[in-house]
Amino acid sequence: MPAHEGHPGHRAYDAVIVGGGHNGLVAAAYLARAGRSVLVLERLDRTGGAAVSSRPFAGVDARLSRYSYLVSLLPKKIVRDLNLTFRVRARTISSYTPAERAGQATGLLVGGGERRTREAFAKLTGDEREYAAWQRFYGLTGEVAKRVFPTLTEPLPTREELRRRVDDEEAWRILFEEPIGAAIEDRFSDDLVRGVVLTDALIGTFADAHDTSLKQNRCFLYHVIGGGTGAWDVPVGGMGALTDAIAAAARAAGAVLATGHEAVRIDTDGATAEVRYRTAGGEGVVAARHVLVNASPRDLAELTGGTSPEPAEGAQLKVNMLLKRLPRLKDSSVDPREAFSGTFHIAEGYEQLAAAHAQAAAGELPAAPPSEIYCHSLTDPTILGPGLVDRGYHTLTLFGLHTPARLFARDNDAVREELLKSTLAQLDAHLAEPLAELLATDAEGRPCIEAKTPLDLERDLRLPGGNIFHRDLSWPHTQDGTGRWGVATEHPNVLLCGAGAVRGGGVSGVPGHNAAMAVLEQGGA
Repeated sequence: MPAHEGHPGHRAYDAVIVGGGHNGLVAAAYLARAGRSVLVLERLDRTGGAAVSSRPFAGVDARLSRYSYLVSLLPKKIVRDLNLTFRVRARTISSYTPAERAGQATGLLVGGGERRTREAFAKLTGDEREYAAWQRFYGLTGEVAKRVFPTLTEPLPTREELRRRVDDEEAWRILFEEPIGAAIEDRFSDDLVRGVVLTDALIGTFADAHDTSLKQNRCFLYHVIGGGTGAWDVPVGGMGALTDAIAAAARAAGAVLATGHEAVRIDTDGATAEVRYRTAGGEGVVAARHVLVNASPRDLAELTGGTSPEPAEGAQLKVNMLLKRLPRLKDSSVDPREAFSGTFHIAEGYEQLAAAHAQAAAGELPAAPPSEIYCHSLTDPTILGPGLVDRGYHTLTLFGLHTPARLFARDNDAVREELLKSTLAQLDAHLAEPLAELLATDAEGRPCIEAKTPLDLERDLRLPGGNIFHRDLSWPHTQDGTGRWGVATEHPNVLLCGAGAVRGGGVSGVPGHNAAMAVLEQGGA
């Protein structure tokens, strides 16, 4: 960070952005490039929020995407507009799901070409009917993606306008009107295939396939529309490379990025505002015409003295690991380098997911915790130092489902260890060797593995209840009180530009873009 940065240089700015996560940085870059004076206040000693890279293991040259880890929802428009020097790489394998059929280790490999995928379905299920259903279903969601994804950086459509944009009554019904479980059960017969489809509806979302709130449908929608294709790509250099690129763009345009500055109060009369902040050396205040809050709706309420929203709750376990090599699989027909390069589904059969949800809803840890793993370093070895690459080391990222924050309230540390042990046991059931024997060790001889519960994420990142989306995801159409761009609050000159905005959630930059557009549309900052 240049020497002149790190603290506010003026008493007043056109726009003050509270929070230096990727969405706040996107807003800062757009507004600064439009000639507005911009200050970003970030409480931590770095920008990036949850989209960062770090070295979690002492003395080990492995730079991991510690929290968020894949990219799908970032529009190319934002990359082009901000001239970001950032790249992603596609994964040639979409997923691998191990299974046991007739006492034999087998599985479903999706990817590597149409022929291989078709043969994998036939081998698992006995014929090609499930693959045909898979093609029809994802052909349908692919058409929805082409129509819906471009709207994310446009003014919010009404529900009817979005329905006309989708222009497919069957697709509208199964995605927007009835629980996704109905479509899955109607179209697929195999339990494992059903489970693979359902997982996209449950990432960070605690819900049953038939939840009448349809929050699982909203989660599914955002997971299949990214880029207009639904592809999930690996960020080259780790997730921190993206936020570093956005920060550089904001800085180059003239925005001031003040880390170690925690906003503690926003006072506004609707036309002008004052933001009070705290640093290690004391307190200060800065004036602004607009304030953009790149924090949760809960934090927005606390900063402005508004009414707090309904409590949010996360429901995931995030585990980062470094291995001396990839494990061998019981299913010897699959190369571990392929199985782990895509999404490796564990205990995610359809009935297993239902059982895990029911157990967690009853206040118990799932007996067979569902999770999914992928290996970043197979697609992008740059995150590892040359010595680790030469020795064949690899990262593993695990994301566990159906573990709501309430389960950890009695003893976060003890429950975390219990859940981690049982989650890895589910993985070990499909390996030809115990994972623990392959874990690398850090400079102090400790295994290179760390786990984060929802309560850990709330403590470390202020995610409300550990919810990675800040609250339940919203439909990408007009909502009461959120304005033309989905970022309005009860105060005309205070906007929400974080994941809790309409069309927020995931690493997208969309709320940051939309908040900046809302400011610029008003003819001034």
